[in-house]
Amino acid sequence: MSGYFITLEGIDGSGKTTQAILLEKKLKNLGKKVLLTREPGGVKGAEKIRDLLVQGDTDRWSQVTETLLFFAARRHHLEKCILPSLNSGKIVICDRFIDSTLVYQGRKNVSLIDLIKKLSELAIGIEPDLTLIINADPQKSLNRGLKRTSNETRFEMLGLKFQEEAKLRYEALAKNIHRCHIVDGNGGIEQTHQLLWKIVSNNLRLQP
Repeated sequence: MSGYFITLEGIDGSGKTTQAILLEKKLKNLGKKVLLTREPGGVKGAEKIRDLLVQGDTDRWSQVTETLLFFAARRHHLEKCILPSLNSGKIVICDRFIDSTLVYQGRKNVSLIDLIKKLSELAIGIEPDLTLIINADPQKSLNRGLKRTSNETRFEMLGLKFQEEAKLRYEALAKNIHRCHIVDGNGGIEQTHQLLWKIVSNNLRLQP
């Protein structure tokens, strides 16, 4: 693959989607070929699975069923969108990927983490080149998430404790996976963007 794969991660309401959009704009302004996409979703079939995952009651699915749905959406997204774009030399920016599954679906279940890792190896087969974790205050992030006008609030409805625990799990990932970088998301949008861009430009060897 001749492209470059960047993922943005973080708890719900952390501002990662905004930062993904700003990063896409910055790279395009530099003349780069860029694809911005998201998970779950990104292509028509996966977007239908997204509706099943992010809407409805918090106990709608068991953790195993939820995990398998995420992987079905991810595999379809990979085949139809991510791999073709990487193979054509594009920089792919994805709002969430495998680390979200480890943090959200792998919570409090060691055997499920093993399943996630095995499914990633067998069904996905690639990892991002660079992962940016937007580290933001859980209470403020939750408040932002719950103010959304869409009905995609299934994970926000799990409450503050869930968001606090997810933040800690993301921080643990960053300590153990070299491609993961923590970005302080507690400042303003522009401040966070500058911190994020410094990491991206260094990794892509671009002018800061």
